[in-house]
Amino acid sequence: MLTELDDLPEGLLDLPAHRLHEVLKGPTLIHLPGRRKPPLFVSVLLHGNEDVGLKAVQTLLRRIEALPRALSIFIGNVGAARHGARFMPDQPDFNRVWPGGDFADSWEARTLAEVVGIMAARGVFANVDIHNNTGLNPHYACINRLDHRFLQLALLFSRTVVYFVQPKGVQSMAFAGLCPATTLECGKPGYARGEQHATNYLEACLRLAELPTHPVVEQDIDLFHTVAVVKLLPEASFSFGGDAAEVRFDNDLDRFNFHELPAGTVLAEIAADGPVRLSVTDERGEDVTRRYFVNQEGRLTLKKSVMPSMLTLDEEIVRQDCLCYLMERVAIPQ
Repeated sequence: MLTELDDLPEGLLDLPAHRLHEVLKGPTLIHLPGRRKPPLFVSVLLHGNEDVGLKAVQTLLRRIEALPRALSIFIGNVGAARHGARFMPDQPDFNRVWPGGDFADSWEARTLAEVVGIMAARGVFANVDIHNNTGLNPHYACINRLDHRFLQLALLFSRTVVYFVQPKGVQSMAFAGLCPATTLECGKPGYARGEQHATNYLEACLRLAELPTHPVVEQDIDLFHTVAVVKLLPEASFSFGGDAAEVRFDNDLDRFNFHELPAGTVLAEIAADGPVRLSVTDERGEDVTRRYFVNQEGRLTLKKSVMPSMLTLDEEIVRQDCLCYLMERVAIPQ
């Protein structure tokens, strides 16, 4: 299922994501030469409705004629991009089935494992996976190892860095055994600022002779640890803005993203005598709902101080993925 190329298909740099199927059959790995080796590896469009990575790569390659470092580009879910969807109904999430994730017997998982194998044989300088998100979030970078090389790679994009080990099967985690790896979260699709930020970051990475290894200075970074994921129960109805439902969130719920919320903060209205209708799991997969939420006379209320990320008002994303993640501030490793 994987197409591997040593040059750019004609027209690739000019096509929007929803027209990539005109020149690509499906998941495609493209290797481009540069003055230095090993290559920088960049993955884009793991979610078909998040085109910031594609636009950044297109702008970068139009801007630079001779690459300062070799570049390998993986273009993921071309089929979903055609329809502007995160993934198609008959597909798993392309950012949950990399080695170490579920669905190991699917063609998608086998294809992504093949990509990792190819890049392991070639060697990788660093790994960058580029995404948009659907709620109000700052631009930030994610890492899966508390290693100063990973922190330096992330800090090159943003002083806001999130460390997580769940969910499994994500792209950056699969590459973390090969090289320093990060995921970029570039805000909502369609905003020039996100595209420009990602483009400038990729160019900076390509121009590095080596990755910094010295410790990150504490004053230069805001480091957070994702401690839990929050999901609506599948059978629970919910709404944003007051429509009748079992869980009624405000229509600007995502204003809470990356704000440290104190205990007692109310997130929604619920039945006064009912359950919270949420499922919260920690890094070990244990149910910790009661640790974080309580029903206080019909108000869904935080029991302890946390910082949410990825809160979204997109009902489809809530069903496909989650409502949000919960984070706590952590000190940088010594």
